[in-house]
Amino acid sequence: MSMTMDENIKRWTAKRKTALVIELIQGKITVSEASRSYDLTPSEIEVWVEDAKKGMENSLRANPLDIHAQYEKQLKDLQEAYGEAMLELRARKKLQALMEREDGN
Repeated sequence: MSMTMDENIKRWTAKRKTALVIELIQGKITVSEASRSYDLTPSEIEVWVEDAKKGMENSLRANPLDIHAQYEKQLKDLQEAYGEAMLELRARKKLQALMEREDGN
């Protein structure tokens, strides 16, 4: 395991997150080792890796999206997912109400 970073990090700045993600990509440390060493959840680390991948992909585009455009796209995707979840929830509630009515008859 690489010991280039202080194991007692209290605040994870973008620079520190980047250093950890690079160590993960280079195979110097695993997610489980980083999780134990830095008292982070594996899912937290995996989110940082995913964010880094998105940033790399964007920076390698012929026409990179600016930060605002990235934010707007992410917001739109989240709003669509939320809308779909709400529709599914409403449909389930209606189905449950219909089933309760049928059971009551």
